[in-house]
Amino acid sequence: MPERTNGALAAPEAAKAPFVRQGEAQPGERLPLIVACSGGADSLALAAAAVHVAPGAVHGVVVDHGLQDGSGDRAAVAADQLRGLGAASAEVVAVEVGTAGGPEAAARTARHAALRAVSRDRGDAPVLLGHTLDDQAETVLLGLGRGSGARSLAGMAPWDPPWCRPLLGIRRATTRAACAALGLAVWDDPHNTDPRYTRARLRHEVLPLLDEVLGGGVAPALARTAAQLADDDAALSTLAAGRLELLVDADGSLDAVVLAGDPPAVRRRVLRAWLAAAGARELSDAHVRAVDSVVAQWRGQGVPPLPGELEVVRARGRLRVLEGPRHVSGAPARSAGPPPTR
Repeated sequence: MPERTNGALAAPEAAKAPFVRQGEAQPGERLPLIVACSGGADSLALAAAAVHVAPGAVHGVVVDHGLQDGSGDRAAVAADQLRGLGAASAEVVAVEVGTAGGPEAAARTARHAALRAVSRDRGDAPVLLGHTLDDQAETVLLGLGRGSGARSLAGMAPWDPPWCRPLLGIRRATTRAACAALGLAVWDDPHNTDPRYTRARLRHEVLPLLDEVLGGGVAPALARTAAQLADDDAALSTLAAGRLELLVDADGSLDAVVLAGDPPAVRRRVLRAWLAAAGARELSDAHVRAVDSVVAQWRGQGVPPLPGELEVVRARGRLRVLEGPRHVSGAPARSAGPPPTR
């Protein structure tokens, strides 16, 4: 992003650091960078910064969700803006939004699928998203309200392939100021102020009220909390991965006796990873805690069935994941757990 001599706007160093894949290119070669752009202030400012940092390597993608009248025309304008900023190329990708999980989740699912496809077509190129510190604060509040664990409260990661979020340390007001300084016409999506959407109410009602009650600084505080929890979760997850490697046998069974001595935070991460590897999907905290009870508080009790008609049983100090219907019918139970990678 061009620097301003008055200091009002400069290409932030934080926006340069996440372009890590550029370092993998051979001399004289530039790996592509995909910038997802809606035409809003955040993504336009990101596109300007990306073109400034990596000229000639930026491919812009505008996803047309088709949820508003004139969305195709709006997407075409955003693509033209990307080309005007200096993007090497830009395209509009139309998607069909389903209904699963509600309108916000369905739109996100369709958008991410489209962007992943573009990334694959371009050699798994990183996809830059314009999420800001304010978006991170909203994400943490959503996780907190839903009673999610540390992984959810850690918010969005700066780098989670293929997603790259260079602006997580930058306020939304800064991206809008950047667009004004560059003379960019910003599109304000009416969905961002529609009270039917949870995130819109968090943005315009909840966070301002928290700032008023707590004396300001709530969004940066939530973002700092997310960063701290991300570090903690990474450390615990690494420890849990090592324990899983040691405690799973070749038949996929897990040593419950030894695992019982591990701290609860490590133990439950081990169990969640083990269950996921065995095919369990959409695991809730209640599911993991139910399995944990037969590790840490073993009294001969059973575990309620897990999603996917799977069942966890304990025998001779080891846990096994069985296919429920086979087990119930009296047919020989088959372990659903894969052998570990050693």
